[in-house]
Amino acid sequence: MTTTGTLSPGDLAAILALFVIGVGLLQNLVYLMQLALAAAALIERPPTASTNLLWRRYADASPPIAVLAPAYNEAATIAESIQSLLSLQYPSFEVIVINDGSRDATLQVLIDAFELRPVQRHFELAITHQPIRAVYGAAHQPRLIVVDKENGGKADALNAGINVSRAPIFCSMDADSLLEPDALLRAVRPFVEDPERTVAVGGTVRVANGCRIADGRVLEVGLPRNLLALLQTVEYLRAFLMARLAWSRINTLTIISGAFGLFRRSRVVEAGGYAHGTVGEDMELVVKLHRLMRDKRLPYRIAFVPEPVCWTEVPEDFRVLGRQRARWHRGALETFERHWDVLLKPRYGRLAVVGFGYILLVDVVGPIVDLLGYVLIPLFWVSGVLAVEYMLAFIAVSFTFGVVISVGALALEESELRRFPRARDLVVLTLIAVLENFGYRQMNSLWRLRGIWQYLRRSQSWGTMTRKGFSPSAKPSSGRAA
Repeated sequence: MTTTGTLSPGDLAAILALFVIGVGLLQNLVYLMQLALAAAALIERPPTASTNLLWRRYADASPPIAVLAPAYNEAATIAESIQSLLSLQYPSFEVIVINDGSRDATLQVLIDAFELRPVQRHFELAITHQPIRAVYGAAHQPRLIVVDKENGGKADALNAGINVSRAPIFCSMDADSLLEPDALLRAVRPFVEDPERTVAVGGTVRVANGCRIADGRVLEVGLPRNLLALLQTVEYLRAFLMARLAWSRINTLTIISGAFGLFRRSRVVEAGGYAHGTVGEDMELVVKLHRLMRDKRLPYRIAFVPEPVCWTEVPEDFRVLGRQRARWHRGALETFERHWDVLLKPRYGRLAVVGFGYILLVDVVGPIVDLLGYVLIPLFWVSGVLAVEYMLAFIAVSFTFGVVISVGALALEESELRRFPRARDLVVLTLIAVLENFGYRQMNSLWRLRGIWQYLRRSQSWGTMTRKGFSPSAKPSSGRAA
């Protein structure tokens, strides 16, 4: 510090370097806490292996469920996906496909595959959405309803599905995803065990690339051959089995994946349904449910159950994946902007401190601090502002934490869920858990910075994602990014 009491450029640089290092360490400590909470949750309540046992325990008490599957340009996968949904092992459910103004042959594929015909379906406009053009049913598939509406986006399509649905619980998912046969039965457990408090439940989403799939079923779990998809396999394990299970344990979960989640219809309608004008409608709805229940001062639970699995196809191209991750990050920032005042109100308790504190640390500040760390720390070392010992310690701690957390999530998966049958797969995933810290994490930081830039420009573009489809004979199609 200078004799005048002002900070010199060197002092400011040192403070900035210590800030970057401190935030990085805090993020890693939060990840370690998530790992510990997730491990405690799995030890306290290990998964139930037997579907027959689940059926005996929960089938008679399970409420009806409406499975909502919005579809936009999903001709390549839609028939197989819907056939899979119709064969789910659940006592009472219906499948509502919402064709959101697709420009490809999605609707015609459904009409041909299931011999659909127009039907009368009375419903209330409890939530606003774009006009419905027609409702279709199938004589030989009474559980299937297809809604054809004008394009309005995924949130708008889900709102239409909520209006058309009649069950007290609805399942939100992507039409290009596959649910395991017992996924609904496993996910509905909190609604059966704690019906008064439970308002939403999320399940695990796994990478389908590399798996052997036939007739809408994953017959054999395998690893992708594409390196980018392999990296995402580890990333999905960490995000779902560790982060979401941890926050669920202390009731601060702020996101349930749009690919698979169960919601109490009455509470969602009361909260206003899915919001328009955001690409993070799944996260925004969960936060609205938190606020609704806390504003009413009612006991509630928003849970995550690791056993029900939804399989989805992930991008194998850097450009497509970059668009997807930028959109995800943009959605998180839009949700934070809409509900930032949660941080200031004591009645929101742990939701404010843990839930929104985590969003602030990881999503709002995180990408900028990551960039500063990767760029400025080496520059400070070269200029002599930062001692080499501090720089090496920062790098070593950052990469060690990253490896420990990823490998820890993989160890949790193997000890409790055991989805990978071959030991070779676990060895490969462990190597990938190390490799992702050298390049892939940095790329994610850049994609998240792109999301910040898009957010500042108020972009509402979803982008496109080219899908190969689950069937070997399926032709690639382009739809909204997953």
